[in-house]
Amino acid sequence: MASKPKIAVIIGSTRPTRFGDKPAQWMLKQAQARDDMDVEVVDLRDHPLPFFHEVASNAWAPSQDPEAVRWQKIVGQYDGYIFVVAEYNRSITGVLKNALDQAYTEWNRKPFTAIAYGSTGGSRALEHLRGIGVELQMVSTHAAVHIGGSDFFAVFPMGGNKPIEDIEANLLPSAKMALDELVWWAKATMAAKAAEL
Repeated sequence: MASKPKIAVIIGSTRPTRFGDKPAQWMLKQAQARDDMDVEVVDLRDHPLPFFHEVASNAWAPSQDPEAVRWQKIVGQYDGYIFVVAEYNRSITGVLKNALDQAYTEWNRKPFTAIAYGSTGGSRALEHLRGIGVELQMVSTHAAVHIGGSDFFAVFPMGGNKPIEDIEANLLPSAKMALDELVWWAKATMAAKAAEL
């Protein structure tokens, strides 16, 4: 297969004071340093989605809201995803859950990984995301990047507010593994879908 997977880095928080830009840009840099994928940022701030209010998932009925339809077209063009996961009260953000709910067929049979953050490295939120992904017929990588504990408080704005490069030695091995797995699954799912045509 000649084409490289097209990957979206989806920033899963929209708060004015969000931390997500730092890990998103760091993960984007790691992905762009490779030659086996094309990657770009998709920011939920640019997609003012209403709370899900369609008659059904778009697996069963076309969505009517123009923002939902626009969102489906955006996410549908990618072969895989890197979610930037903030942990809010042991789960993902409401805006990310809503964005996931606004599409269905566009997520199907595509892989994802994540860079998650919080005091426990966003691990509880990422577990919820993986469960949601299964329901959307997505493939989760085994590896993910977690920014937690003293590393998180070193780079968090209300902590040390240091650049992520100060802690990246702790993140690079998991980032490489997560991206390796993401590319493998993206190529596998792309090939499987091409074989169905």
